[in-house]
Amino acid sequence: MALASCGSDDADKQVKRAEAQVAHQQRELDDARETFTTASASFCQSSRAYIVALDRYGDLLHATAPTVGDVKDAGKDLADPGEEAGQSAQDAVEAHDHVVQAERDLAEAQAALERARGGSTSASPSGEASATAGTSSPTPLVPAATVTQVKTAESDYDTAMRGITDQTPLAQASQEFNSATVALEVAWTRLVTDAGCLTEDEQQQAESVVHAATKSIQTSLAQAGYYDGPSDGVYGPATVAAVEALQRAHDLPVTGAVDKATSAALQADLQQAGGAAAQEAAAGTAAVQQTLRLAGYWDGPVDGTWTPELTDAVKELQKDLGVAPTGAVDAATLAALEAAIATAKQAGSANVPGSPTAAGSVPTTAAPSSTTPGGTG
Repeated sequence: MALASCGSDDADKQVKRAEAQVAHQQRELDDARETFTTASASFCQSSRAYIVALDRYGDLLHATAPTVGDVKDAGKDLADPGEEAGQSAQDAVEAHDHVVQAERDLAEAQAALERARGGSTSASPSGEASATAGTSSPTPLVPAATVTQVKTAESDYDTAMRGITDQTPLAQASQEFNSATVALEVAWTRLVTDAGCLTEDEQQQAESVVHAATKSIQTSLAQAGYYDGPSDGVYGPATVAAVEALQRAHDLPVTGAVDKATSAALQADLQQAGGAAAQEAAAGTAAVQQTLRLAGYWDGPVDGTWTPELTDAVKELQKDLGVAPTGAVDAATLAALEAAIATAKQAGSANVPGSPTAAGSVPTTAAPSSTTPGGTG
């Protein structure tokens, strides 16, 4: 009887120790989740600031008459926000990893508690608790392809900057830097979108604008003889290939992204085409006006005329969507919106931005088509 009583006391002690460990691991998990939430918010904020800085610099090149020295020096303005965004991304990844590990530790502690309550003090065979805690791989914050795109864009940007010297012709320097900056903006906007920085309302606002604007781009490319696919509002491989063909025809950097130089080249081709093309361009602008009106951002006439007021309406929409307020129905906006729509449709209401188990939980810009007054990009 004494031996039985002693054994019972030991079992009780094992249970209490196991319960204490479960409580400890639960606190560790709660702390890890709180840290992750803070890191996610910081990433969203700093990344959006970086995207705005990239876009502002791109606008500077086309709103002024920069020298080659300006092109070389302006990249320095991006160093601090870029470093901050990169560090916040790393912090968010590390915080996410801590959440995953804390979840595993808690599961192991819970398994140990169940064994203690069953009267067994021996370790489970072949790491049973560990297997119970993490038999599947944790969901990454963003798809690996998105991360690869960012790294590639950063490398290309660095290469472009190193290639610009005092002997580089101004036009060439502006085109190369603008192309590299837009690609970097595209990549970071995709990262922000995939990481869940857009709210559900922002995602819901996106669909009508995305399709109308992308259709306008496709229509313009078709009128200029670069695109023979459907005007379906999807910025897919066929549209990218058409943009690349346009860029080759004008000796521009071939990126598949409609940056400012590419947009200007497309508008030049449309002007040469004249007649029906001009009418279609006006129809595209009217489509943008109608879409903005339906979304509550435009109360002016739907007449196919691009005005400063229409630019302001586009900027207001972009601010609400959390992308660079360029005033252009550009691919930067399209990429963010299209990705947000795809993410929202795929994940549904269960995928709440900021959740460490969601497809995206921390916060590239798709190519701005840079819609200009009188055109639809």
